[in-house]
Amino acid sequence: MKRTVAVIFGGVSNENEISIITGTMAANVLKSGGEQVVPLYLSQKGELFTGEELFDINNFKGGGCEKTKASVTDGGVFELNKRGKIKRYIKVDVALNCCHGGMGEGGGVCGLFALCGIPLASAGMFESAAFMDKYFTKLVLNSLGVQVAPYVYFRNYNDALCAEELGYPVIVKPAKLGSSIGIAKAGDRDELLAAAEAAFFYDDGVLVEKYFSDRREINCAAYLSGGKVITSECEEAITKGDILSYDDKYAGGGKSQLPADIPAEISDKIRGITADVYSRLNMRGIVRFDYILCGEEVYLSEINTVPGSLSYYLLSNGFKNFYPVLQAVIVQALDDWQRAADKKVLSTGILNALPSNAAKIGRK
Repeated sequence: MKRTVAVIFGGVSNENEISIITGTMAANVLKSGGEQVVPLYLSQKGELFTGEELFDINNFKGGGCEKTKASVTDGGVFELNKRGKIKRYIKVDVALNCCHGGMGEGGGVCGLFALCGIPLASAGMFESAAFMDKYFTKLVLNSLGVQVAPYVYFRNYNDALCAEELGYPVIVKPAKLGSSIGIAKAGDRDELLAAAEAAFFYDDGVLVEKYFSDRREINCAAYLSGGKVITSECEEAITKGDILSYDDKYAGGGKSQLPADIPAEISDKIRGITADVYSRLNMRGIVRFDYILCGEEVYLSEINTVPGSLSYYLLSNGFKNFYPVLQAVIVQALDDWQRAADKKVLSTGILNALPSNAAKIGRK
């Protein structure tokens, strides 16, 4: 049976354009797989749009995508005319979140679709909010006994020098940004202060990590299908510089090797940690886990609940073979939604027990 799938992308975020790449790709893969797709673009101004033109990424270059305004409502999407009046209603069976960064990835989209009664084939509110913040990520992973790189977190520029306790060099990161935006390596005090100042330009919190000179960047993706966690092969992201940069990820500056040229036992360990964290936190959707490998030491660095291009390159051999993965997370979301719908929601009756003058309590 053909389903109607809403694919939301964009967002009030520095990663808006990266999200457009992910969203248009996912929308077209689902459409090619036979799904009825409703693309939803969230602009950097916070306006929501829909329409057939959103399937073509070229339309975003000249502003041709912002024609038909939309709103997500109870069980579906409203198309609006130029005066903001309802033009038509589209019932939606399930939604896929392709927003990178900001509230789009950080739990806002999850809450919106939950309140509107639409199943979401993506990460839930807890993991979305927690892992959007690199500091909260460290706290959660520490509580699970997962090894992370030594770090310092601060919310005031004047506290930046406390990071010197890690020893130089260090990596300075805005706490809630992705796609390597605002990240810099600092080898001395002046570079630390400059990097912290730049990071505060993007965010209100800064995380500083110890830099490992022999570091290797290893990624592993996972999703849940039929109650089983599926993990990808490990990939090594290779950079020409000291850190994996925005240019490495999106402008062709970097390379990757899949599977990563690492010992089988290290690969198994990384995939095991990935599956364990995913399972223990009852996660959903496609999630990418980013690791730092130093010799035989494995550090879980970041968890991306809306990974770039939804990690199709880790989970399939191309766009055509990616559809079954998206189909699997959609089926899982619908199954989860049905089980949740079977749970009882009780009314306590407390209002009926209140005295008749209860509304006057607190009045003078």
